[in-house]
Amino acid sequence: MRDLCTVRLSWAGKREPAAAEGTELYAEKPAKQGFELVSGDNLRALHALAQRSQRFALAYLDPPFLTGREHAEVGRRRNAQGEIVRTLTPAFDDRWDSLEAYLSALADRLVAARELLREDGCLVLHVDPKTSHYAKVLCDEIFGPRAFASEIVWRYRRWPAKTKNFQRVHDVLLRYVKNPDVQPRFQQLYEPLAASTLATWGDRKQRAVVDEAGRRRCSSSTPEKTAGAPMGDVWEISIVAPVAKERTGYPTQKPEALLQRLIEACSVPGDAILDPYLGSGTTLSVAARLGRVGTGIDANPRALHIARQRLEAMGIACGEASVNRPAETRPAAPRSSRKLRVA
Repeated sequence: MRDLCTVRLSWAGKREPAAAEGTELYAEKPAKQGFELVSGDNLRALHALAQRSQRFALAYLDPPFLTGREHAEVGRRRNAQGEIVRTLTPAFDDRWDSLEAYLSALADRLVAARELLREDGCLVLHVDPKTSHYAKVLCDEIFGPRAFASEIVWRYRRWPAKTKNFQRVHDVLLRYVKNPDVQPRFQQLYEPLAASTLATWGDRKQRAVVDEAGRRRCSSSTPEKTAGAPMGDVWEISIVAPVAKERTGYPTQKPEALLQRLIEACSVPGDAILDPYLGSGTTLSVAARLGRVGTGIDANPRALHIARQRLEAMGIACGEASVNRPAETRPAAPRSSRKLRVA
C-alpha cells in the first residue's frame, strides 16, 4: 500500500488529477520493432496507453520548465548567395497562466505516467531549480515519500550569463520508484576512481577490516580488480554543443550521455522506456542503441518527424498512432494571486 504524504502543496483551485474519459489510440502504422510514436496531447495519450497491457521500466519526463516563452527549433539553410541563413520554427509554447496551472498540468501527467510503470519500475522527472522544490513535494504526494529514490543534479557548463548572482549551471532529476516494497529495477553504474585512491590502493577492490565489535579499523586491498566508485548523484555531463553531431536544432535537446546513464541504470535490454515529452527523440534513440524499446508522445508533428528520422537512421521503422483529443491542448486552471503554501 502506498504511504500517504502528510505534507502537501496547496493552492486556490487545486483539484484531483484529471480522469481519463473516452481516450483511445488510433493505430496508423503497427509497431513491428517495439518503437511507437504517438501524436497528440500527452495526457490523453497516457490514459489511452493504460488500456494496453504493456508496462514500462522507466518513464522519463522532461516537461517545459515554466520559462514563460515560446521555444523555437533552430534550422540552417543556404541562400542563393551561398550564405548560411538561420531559421526559427515554433516548437512548443511554455507560457502558462500561473504556476498553479503549470503544477496542475504536471500532476495530471505524473499520476497517469505512474500507472504505466512496472511494479519494479521508476519515473524520472527532469526540472530546473525554479520548480524542483514544488515538484518534489508534488511527487511525494503522488508516489508517497518512501518511493523517493534520488535527486540527481545534472551539472553542465554553458556560456556565462550577465547576472549579479551565481551562475545557474545545473538541472534537477527526481527519481521515484513505482512500489517501494518491491526490489527496484536498478543496475549499479560506476565512475573512475579518484587519483588519490588509485595512488593509495591501485585498481584493486578494497575490503574493510573490522574488530570483534564490528567496528571498521582499516581497509585492505583484494586481488580482484575494481569496477570503480559507485556512481554518485551529481553528474557532470556537457550540454549538446551547437556543432555536436547529435544536435538536431530542436530546443532544449538533452545530451545522449545523460539519457544513456539513466536508461542503463534503470532498465535492462529488452525493457520498454516511456517518454511523454518526446521533443527531439533523444530518449528513444538512446533506448534503441542500448537494446531497449520505447514509446514517445508529442503534439508537435515536427518533433515526431525528427524522432522518426533519428530512429530510421538506425534502421528502425516506428509504429505510429494518434489520440483523439479535444480542441484544447493544455488543461486550464484558474488564475490565482495567492501564494503556494506547504501545509
